[in-house]
Amino acid sequence: MKLTPGLPTPYYLIDENLILKNLQIIKKIKDLSGCKVLLAQKAFSSFYFYPLLSQYLDGTASSGLFEARLAHEHFGKEVHVFTPGFKEEEFHDVLKYSDHLVFNSNSQLIRFKERALKAKKTIGIRINPEVSTQTGNSMYDPCSPTSRMGIKIQDINPTLLDGVSGFHFHTLCQQNADALETTLKEVEKKFGKYFSKLKWINFGGGHHLTRANYDIPKLVKLIRYFKDKYQMDVYLEPGEAVVLNAGFLISKVLDVTKNDVEIAILDASATCHMPDVLEAKFIPPVTTADPKGAHIVRLSGATCLTGDDIGIYRFANPLKVGDTIVFEDMALYTIVKNNTFNGIPLPSIYARKLDGKDVLVKAFDYSHFKGKLS
Repeated sequence: MKLTPGLPTPYYLIDENLILKNLQIIKKIKDLSGCKVLLAQKAFSSFYFYPLLSQYLDGTASSGLFEARLAHEHFGKEVHVFTPGFKEEEFHDVLKYSDHLVFNSNSQLIRFKERALKAKKTIGIRINPEVSTQTGNSMYDPCSPTSRMGIKIQDINPTLLDGVSGFHFHTLCQQNADALETTLKEVEKKFGKYFSKLKWINFGGGHHLTRANYDIPKLVKLIRYFKDKYQMDVYLEPGEAVVLNAGFLISKVLDVTKNDVEIAILDASATCHMPDVLEAKFIPPVTTADPKGAHIVRLSGATCLTGDDIGIYRFANPLKVGDTIVFEDMALYTIVKNNTFNGIPLPSIYARKLDGKDVLVKAFDYSHFKGKLS
């Protein structure tokens, strides 16, 4: 990957051409299936790129008031809001910025439904089909036994469904269409008796639509089946898929030491700049890594957290102070989750425009660290 010389590290680089590649795949899915696709802002809320995204997507999926306001102000299309619990003191403003509200429980539906309908908002409920298709980290399984997400079939109260125009579920995480197929069979079996009253159904997020082996024909078939049989609009709300492989985190080596293996201390940090490396326990690709390389190096951050380790990599040549390390797939769940632990500065954000030029979107300094403190 060619980098613009002289840019101070660490910084995020978001490539509009790579985003566009994803958007074109999503447009193909929309054209073939007739579905609507929302941006899940929880994964990527960099509104600088919303003008590009809004050319291809139908709106946004927001997780609360602030995301809804951001979408309303910068995206300009449908704003869908789901949260496990709406706050009474915020609900007036939520109504101001949203078009569609999804309630997580019967009690939330009872408290807020009439106000939402009076404000002429479309409302839905989140359902829990109780079918787990994931293995590994239960933290990302909305259908785990103790999940707080959604209403189970035995808890559906038909008398509360007047005015409800849609069902929403979200059961997937970085999965293919076969997992969706398994989920839809349970959704239809358990909740199908209510579908005749609905105008839309939201299949949620976690669909890895833009990865190389994603089964687009199967997805299209599943969407068409629901649209044709039940005469409902079908929504998808991917987050990762929109910006998959479209972002980078560029860092430099500050020091090289040794304990179990060689350790390179970077000016980028897992805990500060890519928290999902620790939470989701994955090792991000590095552009210059060589799986057959003779030099084994542990890449680590410069915080006081002992576990601020990004991963163990192989390189063809030894790393030295000043070397550049480029982490791939760093658009999603990075900028939205990063922090200033230890006073570590936030990385600047650059956009690589469609013409290939790198443009500074935002730089951060001491005031951003101090500003969130008291």
